[in-house]
Amino acid sequence: MADLTDTVSDPPGQQAGAPRPTGRPSGAGYTVTMRVVAPNDPALLPRLATAVSEAHAVLTGLDLVEVTTAGATVDVTLLALDEAHVGEVAATIEAKTGARVRHTSDPTFLYHLGGKIEVTPRTPLRTRQDMTMAYTPGVGRVAAAIAQRPESAWTLTAKGNSVAIVTDGTAVLGLGNIGPLAALPVMEGKSLIFKEFGGVNAYPICLNAPTPDAVVEATIAIAPGFGGINLEDIAAPACFGIEARLQAELDIPVFHDDQHGTAIVVLAALLNACRITGRTFPDIRVVLVGCGAAGTAISLALLEAGVRDLVIADRDGVLHDGNAALPHHRELAARSNPRGIRDVRTAMHDADVFIGTARRGSIDPEWVKLMSPHPIVFALSNPEPEILPHEVGPDALLATGRTDLPNQINNALCFPGFFRGALDARATRVTSAMKLAATRAIADTVTDEQRAIGVIVPTMFQAALHQAVAKAVADAWRAEHPTIGTGTANDTDDPDTGNRGTVR
Repeated sequence: MADLTDTVSDPPGQQAGAPRPTGRPSGAGYTVTMRVVAPNDPALLPRLATAVSEAHAVLTGLDLVEVTTAGATVDVTLLALDEAHVGEVAATIEAKTGARVRHTSDPTFLYHLGGKIEVTPRTPLRTRQDMTMAYTPGVGRVAAAIAQRPESAWTLTAKGNSVAIVTDGTAVLGLGNIGPLAALPVMEGKSLIFKEFGGVNAYPICLNAPTPDAVVEATIAIAPGFGGINLEDIAAPACFGIEARLQAELDIPVFHDDQHGTAIVVLAALLNACRITGRTFPDIRVVLVGCGAAGTAISLALLEAGVRDLVIADRDGVLHDGNAALPHHRELAARSNPRGIRDVRTAMHDADVFIGTARRGSIDPEWVKLMSPHPIVFALSNPEPEILPHEVGPDALLATGRTDLPNQINNALCFPGFFRGALDARATRVTSAMKLAATRAIADTVTDEQRAIGVIVPTMFQAALHQAVAKAVADAWRAEHPTIGTGTANDTDDPDTGNRGTVR
């Protein structure tokens, strides 16, 4: 999952580190059920509902568990802002109703109990004959065949439908460097999405690798068993070098989703937003705040797509020739900011597009009022967007990274279909043509009727979306490499496949 929390400077007039009011709505991420025990009272249920409302939570259910002469037990299900808010709601219930909150259960934690993924067999194992074919002695013949003809691993094993999700846990969601073990539930979630939407077997590989060299070496070592590598939640700037080195060493696709998956979906959303507002890429003015992994990839994608007026800001302010210290910042500084702007507020004057990949507080929401009519605002930080819906005018097109707000920019729109197509075509690397094809496929899944009501990205639950992305990616690879096999399940004669997943 993309880490869109690159640190940038606080907006003018705000003390660094000062608490900021969120103003954000409750979300399903903090759905809880409180088991409440209270004295019998004919007004108990209405009083509980009132207490939840007074605590600024959203009541979604009151379920009577038990009533005895001693009192009533009620399950109160509600939506809260965060863990601190859950505590405030419990205190309000007890203070206002005289009830006691016995315990609180979080469905999100219950959803994760025992993990979210498992290995299930594709072939039966019911008889002695099955055992002799699945394992020794029969499997020895298959192993010998692969040793003699390595390309047959693509059809005789799960390699051709398997992706490694590799992380070192250094940039997980908005949590930062929490380590590989704490990153595991995130990688499991990604595995689940891969399987559900792309039919791809994806395996969490959480590496205790303290250096970029260690990440590269470990990934190369496990690569023979996989048809692709998805890099995930690896901090910038190390992620850039890790991806480049792995793609140079391996002849299977290597795709850092935090970079390219985010950029593909953002570009697709922007394409539809421009269609709605009558703009074109060469003519728009874009301001992007946050220049880590996601922000860098988005910036490069915008420039490659024809955007000519792009102003990029990070923790040191607007990028320009005089302040770009990091190598990837220097490259972007040389290709952006054609008007020589030095501060974000000035850049927001008459800007057509704002893209935030930083955090809440990285830009003053009031500056949206400086933008041109019908502004396009992509506030992508999680869980708190840089700009909230009530902070933009009615003529704005808004997208965020949140599931509970419209037009969610989510990498899950891209990576299941992208890897499905890459595996189907037996691609040996990720190309610009494949990324552009995925962008167009996502954008074109949105119909004219949907764009007419402000929809700029499809929902990830549209099966047609992932199928369209997979076909577009596979077709793009085959068009670029017409002589490299057919990319079908029976294509084992391709001379280029003999060392897939091995060092070149």
